[in-house]
Amino acid sequence: MEPLFEMFSMTHFSTILVLVCLIFLLYMTRKKWSIQMEKMLLIERLFALSLLLMEVLYHVWLFQTDRWNWGNSLPLELCSISLVMTIVLLYTGNKHVYDFVFYAGIGGALQAVATPVLDLSFPHFRYFHFFYTHFGIIMTALYFTWMKGYRPTFKGIIKTMVALNVLLPIIYGVNIFFQGNYMFLRSKPINGSLLDFLGPYPWYVLSLEIVAFFIFVCLWLLFRKR
Repeated sequence: MEPLFEMFSMTHFSTILVLVCLIFLLYMTRKKWSIQMEKMLLIERLFALSLLLMEVLYHVWLFQTDRWNWGNSLPLELCSISLVMTIVLLYTGNKHVYDFVFYAGIGGALQAVATPVLDLSFPHFRYFHFFYTHFGIIMTALYFTWMKGYRPTFKGIIKTMVALNVLLPIIYGVNIFFQGNYMFLRSKPINGSLLDFLGPYPWYVLSLEIVAFFIFVCLWLLFRKR
């Protein structure tokens, strides 16, 4: 029998603790990394490759278990888009991509880790895929901030908000065409999430814009260059 994931269970809290420890370890060692640039680039690209491989294996698993369909398997969730951008960032170091990964990536991945839309638990592959990719988004954004000297800007908030609002009507159209619910633009998650505090459909979408901007501003104030 496949292990079912239970939100706020011991497994869930243990997973969150692992993320907290990883962030703490990255922060505490931020000034002690003395690896040559060539080796750092190799590590970055190997990590990007591991994220890509994990995502490919996830889609292979979806196909093998007859779970793949156009309505919920395309990489159109916020964290799926952030994962693609994270891989691009690790390969290119592009500062425009960094803005999106830092704001949308951290904001979306933290919410996903706190209230996962996940059915299978440890030690199933889906559990490891979900948390490895979400941890990867967060850790990459923090790595580029603490180790490589990138800094979020207020202009980056505006660019990220514009990018998200350009994506929203496109993804909504895909939802209508394929009867999907990417980025929860048609309904809230069944098992509960932070969206439950943002009002009924469709008003929670507008509320989410305000919350996203607020979260982005908090991230900017916390990590901006002083």
